[in-house]
Amino acid sequence: MKIEEALWLYEHGEFSLDDFRDLSGLSEAELRELVECGVLTPIDPHAANLTFSADRLVIARSARRLRRDFELDTDAVALAVTLLDRIRDLEAELRDLRARLPGRQR
Repeated sequence: MKIEEALWLYEHGEFSLDDFRDLSGLSEAELRELVECGVLTPIDPHAANLTFSADRLVIARSARRLRRDFELDTDAVALAVTLLDRIRDLEAELRDLRARLPGRQR
């Protein structure tokens, strides 16, 4: 296994549109469509030069895989990403609730 590039993402990191495009594997047009659909939110949507926080890269890469693997259009990708985010939120909530059950060790 060969590792060509490593990138540490951290919560406060920012990427320009060009960097975000390169790292996500999506075209600029695809990124702008996902912004318009509300799937990706730039740091300042009204800025002349869009920038994205590092945590949005995971969403963009998921969108790219969904588009590629299932040949989905932008609206379908937006729906799938939204549902996957909701599932992750519900799973986290379920883990938290299970941890609070009586008799469970903390």
